[in-house]
Amino acid sequence: MPLPASYPRFRGKKRALLVGISYAATKYELRGTVNDVNCMSFLLRERFGFPADSILVLTQEDGDTYRVPTRANLLLAMRWLVEGCSSGDSLVLHFSGHGLQKLDTNGDEVDGYDEALCPVDFEQAGVILDDEINETIVRPLGPGVKLHAIVDTCHSGTILDLSYLCRLSRTGYWQWENHSRRPELAKGTSGGLAISISGCSDSQNSSDTTALAGATSTGAMTYSFIKAVESEPGTTYGRLLSAMRATIRDNGGDLGIPGPLGAFFRRVITFSCAQEPQLCASEPFDIYRKPFLL
Repeated sequence: MPLPASYPRFRGKKRALLVGISYAATKYELRGTVNDVNCMSFLLRERFGFPADSILVLTQEDGDTYRVPTRANLLLAMRWLVEGCSSGDSLVLHFSGHGLQKLDTNGDEVDGYDEALCPVDFEQAGVILDDEINETIVRPLGPGVKLHAIVDTCHSGTILDLSYLCRLSRTGYWQWENHSRRPELAKGTSGGLAISISGCSDSQNSSDTTALAGATSTGAMTYSFIKAVESEPGTTYGRLLSAMRATIRDNGGDLGIPGPLGAFFRRVITFSCAQEPQLCASEPFDIYRKPFLL
C-alpha cells in the first residue's frame, strides 16, 4: 500500500514518528498519552533540532483517518519512518500506550514470550509483535543510519527484538547481555544502529504500575526521560539510564524539569519503583563513553 499523501514528505536528516494512544471509552483507557507525545515533539524540536514538518504524530483524536493509530496505520507510519533513509539520518520512534506479551512461537525469545504494542484496534485487528517491529524498522537501517525507539509501555524491555540488553546495577556496573537466541533469524540492522529506551523490563506488567488522577506510571517513563535529557545536556547513555531510574525510584524527585519544557508538563504523575527503564541496542558500546544524541 502506498504511503498516505497526508504523511510528511520532508526528507531531511532527522525524522520522527510519535504515537500516543488513549484507548478512549474502553476499559483500557489511558490519560496523558497525547500529552506525552506533545512533550516529546517539543523536546525533539527545541533540544535536538527536528523540523516540525519531519514529525509524524498519530493519535486517535486526529481527524485524519490515516493518523489514527490503528494497526494498519501504525505499520504504514513505521514504513514512512525508515523509507529512503540514508547515512547520517537520525530517526526516532516514540510510543505511549499499552503493551503486552504473547507466547513465542518461533523460539527466538530467551524468556519464551514475544513483546507487542497495542494499536487502538488491537482487539479486532491484533497487536504488533516485536518480530514485526524489528522487520519493519530495524532491518532496513543501512550504514550510518541511527534509530532511537523510546517506548513507554508495559512489557517493553526488548520490544524491538534487538540483540543486546544492557544490565546496569545501582552501583553503575554494566554489561551487555546477548539475546540472540537464534542468530540465523538475522534480526540485526543492515549496517545502521538501533537503540531502544523502554519503560520497564519484559516481565513487568500493568499491575506494577498505578494510576492516580487520570495519570499512569507508564507516563513516568516519558517524564523521567525528558527530565534526564533536559537536566544534563550532552549526557551519556549510561548516565541517562541511571538518571531515569533514579527519578522513578525517588517518586519523581522534585518533579522539576528545567527550562521551557517544564511548563509543558501539566499533569500528576504516579511512579512505581517496580518499573525500571531498560536499554537495548543492535550492537554493544561503552554506555559511559558514548554520548546520547538524537
